[in-house]
Amino acid sequence: MRLLLFDLDGTLLTSEKTVSPGSLDAVGKARKAGYLAGIVTSRSVRNSESFLASLSPDLLIASGGAIALYQGSVLFRHGFSGEETGEIIRKAREIVGPDAEITVDVDFAHFTNFRDKYDQSKTTWGEDIYTVFDDWRDESLKVCVRIPEEEKARELIGLLPHCDAIRFSEEYWYKFTKAGVTKEDAVREACSLLSVSLSDVTAFGDDLADIGMLRMAGVGVAMGNALDEVKKAADRVIGGNDEEGIRDYLEALLKEEA
Repeated sequence: MRLLLFDLDGTLLTSEKTVSPGSLDAVGKARKAGYLAGIVTSRSVRNSESFLASLSPDLLIASGGAIALYQGSVLFRHGFSGEETGEIIRKAREIVGPDAEITVDVDFAHFTNFRDKYDQSKTTWGEDIYTVFDDWRDESLKVCVRIPEEEKARELIGLLPHCDAIRFSEEYWYKFTKAGVTKEDAVREACSLLSVSLSDVTAFGDDLADIGMLRMAGVGVAMGNALDEVKKAADRVIGGNDEEGIRDYLEALLKEEA
C-alpha cells in the first residue's frame, strides 16, 4: 500500500489558500492508480474542513500530529489535559504578557483570543471560536502562542518540558503539543496502524515542522518555495505551491509507473 502525504499551507495550498485544479486532478489520478492520499497539517480539524470536501483524503493528521482520522473516524489522539492546557496558557501570559495572542485546538473546534488579525478569513481558516481563555479547564490537542521576542520564546519553552515546541516560519507563532507529538510521530503511528511501510510513503512539505516527516518518508519532497532547511532535508525539490509543483511531480511519477 502506497501513501501520499501533503502538508497544506505552502504545499498543497496555493498562496490564495486554495487547492489548484491541476493538483486536485493529479491527486485523484494517483488515487485511481492505487495510492492513498493523506493530509498532515498543523491546522486543526476544524480549520482543515473547507478543503476536505474536494480532497476527501483517506487520512487526516491535524493539530501538528495530535489527532488522526482515517476515513472520517478517529484513529488516535494525543492531547493535553485541561490542567495542562491551563498551565500552558497561564505561563504564556506570564512570560509573553497578559495580552499574549493564543490559539487552542480541541478535537473539532479552534479557539482564539483575537479576531481576524492575520488574514484569517473564514473561507480559509474555518469558523474560529473567540474566547479570552480565562480559567480554561478543557482538554486540548495543541496550543499556539505568538512570541515576537526569541528570548521569551526560549524561556517559555524551558518552562514547559512536557511539550514539543516548534516555531512556524511566519508571524512568530510557536506550536506546543504534548512531548513526542510531532508530524513525523503521527505519520509513524498511523502507518503502523494501517500496515503501510514508511518506505512506501511520499511526503510533501515546505516548513520547519515538515522536516522530520520528509526525512522519515521513503521519498521526502520539498516545495520550490520551501525554507532552505527543508530543501536540504528532502530527497527531491519540485516546483513551488503556486507553480503546479505537485501536479507536475505526480504526473511524471504516474507516467514512469505506467
